[in-house]
Amino acid sequence: MESSKKFFAIFDRFLLSGLGCGVIGLCILTGGFIFVWQNPPRPAPTSTPVGLSNISTVTPTAPVSGFPTATLFPTFTATVEGVVPTSLIPSPVPVSGNYVPPSGKIVFTCFINQIDQICLMNADGTDRKQLTDFSATSFYASLSPDGKTIYFASRESGGFEIYSMNIRGRGLKRLTKNIGTLYAPEISPDGERIIFTNNTDGSQKIWIMRSDGKNPHPLTNGPYDDIDPTWSPDGSMIAFASSRTGQRQLYVMERDGTEIRQITNLPDMGGRSTWSPNGARLAFYAGPVGDHNIYIINADGTGLVQLTNGGDNLGPSWSPDGNWISFTSFRDGNNEIYIIRPDGTGVTRLTNSSVSDYQPRWGN
Repeated sequence: MESSKKFFAIFDRFLLSGLGCGVIGLCILTGGFIFVWQNPPRPAPTSTPVGLSNISTVTPTAPVSGFPTATLFPTFTATVEGVVPTSLIPSPVPVSGNYVPPSGKIVFTCFINQIDQICLMNADGTDRKQLTDFSATSFYASLSPDGKTIYFASRESGGFEIYSMNIRGRGLKRLTKNIGTLYAPEISPDGERIIFTNNTDGSQKIWIMRSDGKNPHPLTNGPYDDIDPTWSPDGSMIAFASSRTGQRQLYVMERDGTEIRQITNLPDMGGRSTWSPNGARLAFYAGPVGDHNIYIINADGTGLVQLTNGGDNLGPSWSPDGNWISFTSFRDGNNEIYIIRPDGTGVTRLTNSSVSDYQPRWGN
């Protein structure tokens, strides 16, 4: 006990001296250096893996110079009812890198003096033109692959018939007569056939005819509704929406109407869809009334991705170069036409009208 007291007394005197403090400080510094050397700090992660399983929002790139500023940017949701989502499919246009501006033409429906008419603009929103001045509804327009001809539905002559005209609004031709109530015409990539929706006998079916309107006949048949057909880029397949299994879903079939197969399993599937230019993917819309969103899916039904979140978004149309998707949105309190990149970035509003602009369809 006595020896312990002597030891602590000597230690106290040593600690209070300058030499003791210096030795202890040196020991502390040496120990700290050894600890840091053996346990180096880990660098902060530079990015977060992008995938529907671990992402809640994606911050898009800044709006493109010269375009109006969009008021709502897209987000990704973690799950989609009825489908097990996979990771985000890479976009044809990377988020960073060379910017590819939208090109070509977009035909759309414009509500003028209480009547739907056909309008046309450049893909950047410039040079807007009203092409029809009918006394009755004209809508569901699409462009030919060469960008020279517009096909649309109108009830100018009484019932809804299929018409064509050139992109200046001239050379108007009525292609059908009294075969039903017709909507959503689209010409095949080779320019030889037109597919459309025909509402007859209480249900809607997919029909096909020659480009001059001859030999119209159904491709689908049944008590359910098949609507809004669209050609694959090579003309070998047709995508369409159908209620044949109860709730409306997205389907594809061969161009002759055979080998029909279901692509989606979603609640509240919409109507109009669009193929990517390489034929590998489809864009479509789904969701309850007033809250639709744009989705992308592989043509075999895998790889579902939700591009928008809120704003009631409808009727997507892929650009011919694959770099953009146009769509209608009510996010600003009025139906306007927007574009978005296939990776969910670059949301940009193209129209700014006091009345509705909707049903965009892209062409060269």
